[in-house]
Amino acid sequence: MTRAAPIERTVTVGGTTIFVTETGQGPAVLLLHGGGPGASGMSNYSRNIDALAAHFRVIVPDLPGYGRSSKSVDQQDPFGYLADKMRGLLDGLDIDRAHLVGNSYGGACALRLALDTPDRVEKMVLMGPGGIGTTRNLPTPGLKALMSYYTGAGPSRDKLEIFIRKYLVFDGIDVPAEVIDERYRASIDPEVVADPPLRRPSGPGALRTLRRMDFTRDRRLRTLATPTLVIWGSNDRVNRPSGGRMLARTMPHCDLLLAADTGHWVQWERADFFNAVTTAFLDRSAR
Repeated sequence: MTRAAPIERTVTVGGTTIFVTETGQGPAVLLLHGGGPGASGMSNYSRNIDALAAHFRVIVPDLPGYGRSSKSVDQQDPFGYLADKMRGLLDGLDIDRAHLVGNSYGGACALRLALDTPDRVEKMVLMGPGGIGTTRNLPTPGLKALMSYYTGAGPSRDKLEIFIRKYLVFDGIDVPAEVIDERYRASIDPEVVADPPLRRPSGPGALRTLRRMDFTRDRRLRTLATPTLVIWGSNDRVNRPSGGRMLARTMPHCDLLLAADTGHWVQWERADFFNAVTTAFLDRSAR
């Protein structure tokens, strides 16, 4: 059966414009992308949307600070801000409960949304989520490269290519040059350069912000009943795979999959595997 063409729209949430693409029918699944330079919803999930839309109503927003959404993010509580905006997006789309799928920055957004309002979340799939041990330990080389993209000499295609090929994926040769080109063009949007959405907390409130961004300090994690599947690349060079084991030990209903020969971008690197296990987890009737 041929599916209808994707629908593009904007939803205003508390003065913030959220650009969103929808396709498919069925239970709502919100795909939340990572926070790397030039990221967007459609580009980060380009290898997953069609497969998931065969079973679900797939909703793909550009998170605030990225793509065609508003570019400002509250740096005092970024994960809470993103969660509030995505909850507002669900309200704007008249969705009471949804499945959440989140990679890295988007995984942190999903987890915070579930912790704050568990009644709004059916199930979660988290891929290398942020906020799991990333603020207590020394940052990984990949996280250093990510956080320094807009500092120093500023953004460049070379810096982005090094981050993507060396740190984002397990085998950098697999990433087409056009993917890097597209992300670089998005990363140098003047609004983004002036106010990068993902940056290291600084100033008088930095310690408080870091604590807010560290889910290992959040006691609610131990009682969060949301069924959760964590998929972590065993060779993730941005967020340490040990974070997956921490979540599996702490959350009451958390399954963990470690993907062999895979980096931080598991939904792109292992698309067929990801699509199959995610569909099976979210839809128990699927084979």
